[in-house]
Amino acid sequence: MHVSGGGTSSGRGLRVNGDPLWLRLLLIGSAITITGVLIVIPVVYVFVQAFSDGAGAWWSQLTEDADTRHAELLTLSVAPAAVLANTIFGVAAAWTLTRFRFRGRLLLLTLLDLPFAVSPVVAGLCILLIYGSRGWLGPWLKQAGVQVVFAWPGLFLATTFVTLPFVARELIPLMESLGADEELAAVSLGAGPWQLFWRVTLPNIRWGLLFGVIQCHARAMGEFGAVKVVSGGISGQTDTMPLRVEKLFQEYNNPGSYAVASVLTIMALATLTAAWALEHWTNRRPTPSGKEL
Repeated sequence: MHVSGGGTSSGRGLRVNGDPLWLRLLLIGSAITITGVLIVIPVVYVFVQAFSDGAGAWWSQLTEDADTRHAELLTLSVAPAAVLANTIFGVAAAWTLTRFRFRGRLLLLTLLDLPFAVSPVVAGLCILLIYGSRGWLGPWLKQAGVQVVFAWPGLFLATTFVTLPFVARELIPLMESLGADEELAAVSLGAGPWQLFWRVTLPNIRWGLLFGVIQCHARAMGEFGAVKVVSGGISGQTDTMPLRVEKLFQEYNNPGSYAVASVLTIMALATLTAAWALEHWTNRRPTPSGKEL
């Protein structure tokens, strides 16, 4: 396959296959080696260790320990709640930033990337300083009988913060490229706000929204730093699955640690597969002319 570039000083186009064979082999070999060393080998090793004593022992490690069971259930409650919150926020933020022009718009757009710039540990510390017993809102919350840090609400806040940008950042460029012509036409025909969203906007952004939700879910399941700070590391109460992996490893319970880690790996692989399938399907879906995208 050849790719022609724009005009050059010599007038010759750019050819993808014009590189020397040794250079192509070097680049391909380097990519394969780095991928194998950093990704494939560790993933395979996790499963080898997790199933070293058989599937029955692996299942026992996941089901017989009460603290591990609680960590699994806690993760499966915190992560979906954070994803739901960020889905609602992401759609609202994308709609606001792409359909309206207002003072402070660029600032809000920049703040969306804050969780990418701030360390998760710092984010967890900020939550602790605000909602902790000695924080700004701590005494008032204590009087009201509400506990945020070292409890489910703190885990939810920390997970929501670190996964905040994924849905919004997926939808903003998509909605900008789609434009507002269809929505303006719907409004001119008498569509209300909810009719506009459910019948016009959502069908146009559904695949981008789903892709953002998949990315958000993958990040939420594996969050460690921020959750570590606000959880307090209380076994059977505030340990999520990533925290449980660390604790089991520190207790020299390697079979249990690898078993929980393998579940997280399976979830990550399932998320990756879902993202790949979604991208593959959307690239091949037919256009109104009958041709594939």
